[in-house]
Amino acid sequence: MKVLLTGANGYIGKRLLPVLLEQGHDVICCVRDQKRFPKTGIYTNPRIQVLEIDFLNPPANCPQITDIDAAYYLIHSMSDQLAEFEKLEMKSAENFIKLLQSTSVRQIIYLGGITNEEKLSK
Repeated sequence: MKVLLTGANGYIGKRLLPVLLEQGHDVICCVRDQKRFPKTGIYTNPRIQVLEIDFLNPPANCPQITDIDAAYYLIHSMSDQLAEFEKLEMKSAENFIKLLQSTSVRQIIYLGGITNEEKLSK
């Protein structure tokens, strides 16, 4: 299976990538800053492709992802401006969907925001 992994530099993305590779998947890792993507260890696996995409901006045409089977949405705006949080979250999600519209994706996996027992994340 070919998998698109957004947020590949994040806490969950870094832990999910090795599992996807162990299961034999080809993984396209979407990161905001390609320079922050590790270049040693499992990150040199030939089944990994890295794309620099900022989902706060409209997506460019990415022919590398037309034949993906599944996509993980692990993007969350970590803005300290609460007034902007929902707007940034919406923009990222809309651009993610726009990018996927020209693909053959069959499954989207979404990870919600941080929660605790007392106060839920927006």
